[in-house]
Order: sequence, then structure tokens, then C-alpha cells
Amino acid sequence: MENVLYTIVIGAASGWLASLIRQGYGFGLLGNIVVGIIGAFIGSWLFRQLNISPASGLLGHVLTAVIGALVLLFLIGLVRKSK
Repeated sequence: MENVLYTIVIGAASGWLASLIRQGYGFGLLGNIVVGIIGAFIGSWLFRQLNISPASGLLGHVLTAVIGALVLLFLIGLVRKSK
């Protein structure tokens, strides 16, 4: 149960930070949690592909999730523009 709560908190914080960095892409609390969690997966995958090892601990998890969320928001922006 702690891992689920930890994931939700990291996802919410990461999604919120990414929406602040990328102005105009806030999706509310639930949307930010989803963006942050998906961003964590994208960031982890991206860092593995580039052989980059982010800082460990809470800061490393947040940094990875924020970078992944920014990539996700960038892709969402591309899809929105193409419509």
C-alpha cells in the first residue's frame, strides 16, 4: 500500500511541476497524477536507452518523472497542433 501511495504522490508532484514548466498544459489533480506516472515510465525508459543514471532517492525519482512528463506533454502538444 505504501508503494501505491508513494507512486501517486511522486506522480502528482511530477505532473504538477511539468505543467508549471510547460505553461498551459495543466490537467488538474487527477490528470497531473496520470501525466506524472506515465512520465515516470517514459523517463525511466528514456534514461535506460541513453545509459544515464539519475540521482538516487526521492530527488532522482522526481527528476526522472518530471523529464518524462515533459516529454509526454511535448508529444501531447504536437498532437493538439496537428488537429
